[in-house]
Amino acid sequence: MGDAWGEETILIVRKYALQNALEYDGDGQIGSTLGRVLAERQDLRSRAKELSSIVKDEVDRANSMMRSEGAASVRVLIENIDPEAVQRTKQTKREGLKPLDNIAAGVVLRFAPNPNGPLSIGHARGVVINHEYASMHDGKMVLRFDDTDTTVKPPLKEAYEWIIEDYEWLTGSKPDVVVRASERMPVYIRYAKEMLQKGAGYVCECSAEDFRSLRVSKKACPHRGRTVEENIEAWEKMLDGRFSPGDAVVRVLTDMSLPNPALRDWPAWRIQHEAHPMVGNSYLAWPLLDFQSAIEDHEQGVTHIIRGKDLMDSTRKQKLLYDHMGWEYPETLYWGRVSIHGSGSFSTSEIRRGVENKMYSGWDDPRIPTLRSMRRKGFDPAALRNFWVDMGVTQKDVAVAMESIEASNAASIDSTSRRISLISNPVNISIQGEIPCEIILQFHPDNPKAGTRKVSLASETVTIEEEDLSDSFRLKELANVESTKGVFEIGSTERDDDRPIVHWLSPDSSVTCELIMANGSDLSVLSCLVEDADLEIGEVVQLERKGFARVEDWSQNSRRLLWLHR
Repeated sequence: MGDAWGEETILIVRKYALQNALEYDGDGQIGSTLGRVLAERQDLRSRAKELSSIVKDEVDRANSMMRSEGAASVRVLIENIDPEAVQRTKQTKREGLKPLDNIAAGVVLRFAPNPNGPLSIGHARGVVINHEYASMHDGKMVLRFDDTDTTVKPPLKEAYEWIIEDYEWLTGSKPDVVVRASERMPVYIRYAKEMLQKGAGYVCECSAEDFRSLRVSKKACPHRGRTVEENIEAWEKMLDGRFSPGDAVVRVLTDMSLPNPALRDWPAWRIQHEAHPMVGNSYLAWPLLDFQSAIEDHEQGVTHIIRGKDLMDSTRKQKLLYDHMGWEYPETLYWGRVSIHGSGSFSTSEIRRGVENKMYSGWDDPRIPTLRSMRRKGFDPAALRNFWVDMGVTQKDVAVAMESIEASNAASIDSTSRRISLISNPVNISIQGEIPCEIILQFHPDNPKAGTRKVSLASETVTIEEEDLSDSFRLKELANVESTKGVFEIGSTERDDDRPIVHWLSPDSSVTCELIMANGSDLSVLSCLVEDADLEIGEVVQLERKGFARVEDWSQNSRRLLWLHR
């Protein structure tokens, strides 16, 4: 198998497997190694699934060498491949995230999604990192629904509960505080009025196009000089519906000569007359996100904000508002963009359109990258947590393959997943020789606690994959098989040569099942044969030589497996 990849590719995999083993004291990980390989050889991304088996072999070999021969031997091997790779290894294993600064007064963090759908794998980063930091510093975690936009990304009523479920599944705990911004409107209205009374804001009636011209030319809006009384009167007209959408906005008073145009008298409130799914038509003017978020962070005592570096302007805007109000702004950390190739679009709005247009069966459709989909397929939340914690908080933009996450998940669930055989393109062959009536097989080669099952061979017939049919092969955990003039003869029970190993079923101990598989935008349902084992709904099993799947249904009338990954 290695010959198909070429010596250069094998050496790159070996280099990073050895580097990972050295870095983590003989506990190198498949996902981490694969990620490093694909970062250097982006041309291999499309073949990441095939590459995983090579990576696994090299990681196992490197970890074994690290434990048996020690770090010095591993360093020599790395140096022979790439001397610089030795210098890049860390001398000590990093445990978790780098601690936060300025924690003397306590730690309060928040995760603030828009509830226009359930969480995606992209949201998982915000959940995990904020939750881990709160746990690390014995702090508080706020789950806040930023749901004050009723036009561009209107909230979905069911999504509030879905997001709480996603959060609890991913972290294994509940948030300390749950806040719905739409329920906090009286608070935001009070602060907006206070800002106007301080002379720190004003109601602007310019069109969006006119104000854009003023902002670019650094000229003041004609409404900027309104008195407090005039602003309060215009504000009340916004609240009670005497203005129409687009007629007026509330702006935070800054400096129209600021170098960054985005900071010049930035908008804090706008008019929206669309009904809100949670509060109906109770409000006709709504805060924009930068204002609402800034106020709620102050109200909840948020001490640290972790956000994308693309939101640095939001920090700058909010600091100007905090200066007006006499508040201290939270400590802020930034991270770069993460793109996960092979996972589909992260856009909740785009997925929502697909669900509403019946393109997808629901928010847990196997083809979409929502946490509900990942949970349905059988992902281990601990593997996702480890993935994001290992990435940490860095402003560097990162591109990873979905196969890296899948490899980490495979390493996490491998030791607990029972092995069963599944045949998708069956062909029956008769076997002759000294054949036992039945054999007992372990469900897991390295985990006796997984139990055993009996497989009948009374019919002297086995079922194999059509593609595995040849004149010489080994039936896994049974015996070698040779074909002479179409007759298959049982040979040695010991593996004494390099003939291919194939998995198999006994017609006496197999049943029909459905295997649901997602491949990009395609969803297929395959009719297969599978062991008649006593499986549990929700259990993740490893299909011999194929990969992992979750048991969706398992009864006399219906057996259904959902493909997870290799």
